[in-house]
Amino acid sequence: MKLDLISRYPEATPKPTPLLFVHGSFSDARLWDVNFLPYFAHQGYEAHAVSLRGHGLSEGHHRLHSWRLADYVADVAKAVETMPGPPLLIGHSMGGMVIQKYLEDHAGIAGIVLMASVPPQGLLPTNLHMAMRHPILFQQMAMFAMLGPSYGSVEMMQRLLFSKDTPRAKLEEYFNLVQAESQMVAMDMMWFNPLRLKPGQLWLPLLVMGAQNDAFVSPAMVQETARFYRTDAHIVPNMAHAMMLEMNWREAADQMLGWLEKTVSHRAAAAA
Repeated sequence: MKLDLISRYPEATPKPTPLLFVHGSFSDARLWDVNFLPYFAHQGYEAHAVSLRGHGLSEGHHRLHSWRLADYVADVAKAVETMPGPPLLIGHSMGGMVIQKYLEDHAGIAGIVLMASVPPQGLLPTNLHMAMRHPILFQQMAMFAMLGPSYGSVEMMQRLLFSKDTPRAKLEEYFNLVQAESQMVAMDMMWFNPLRLKPGQLWLPLLVMGAQNDAFVSPAMVQETARFYRTDAHIVPNMAHAMMLEMNWREAADQMLGWLEKTVSHRAAAAA
């Protein structure tokens, strides 16, 4: 399976920890390249983003609706093997669950960042919360999941993913990044492939981040994830679900960078 990897490199010698970003549902590696990959490369890190099979320029589109969560985990494992050293894994939304599943059977990474991630309990509590708080939007999202991007609209995408003040031109640009998603993976995250990690089991640096105005993964769900892993939740104010594309994306990136420099890079430098 050929996977597309978008990579940005610093001008000088890279810092010891490469970064590997994993996208969420209905998207691909390109969403990281708008802001985050250039930002972290400018800060001295090799920054890579993988498109999971059936997404972006990766192979597997013809079988998209048959792929399972375990297939996406295998893609992350393959991408990790290409890294020059133990990477920091950063997962957004579904990508956060893919990374959590990866940790069930793999070691040898520098740390993880979960951004507005599907919680350890799976997709069901997130869907129930959204159905109760935003019933019409939840119905629209369900129709989009079944029928694909042809059903969606810029307006629906904004209500689901972006803050109200996001410029229309930006929304239209980002709508071009939207694609179909495997509903088998959604079922895996809801019912068929529950997380096997136990509370407090993680052995490596972990940052749990969320967005104050997230209509999909609420701050309460982010807090649940942090409690499961016995760490603190970091909620970015005035931000919606698409944290890497929001107008104030820099706030999330700066927070991640500060944690990375203090927690992961310091440890890697000491071990070198």
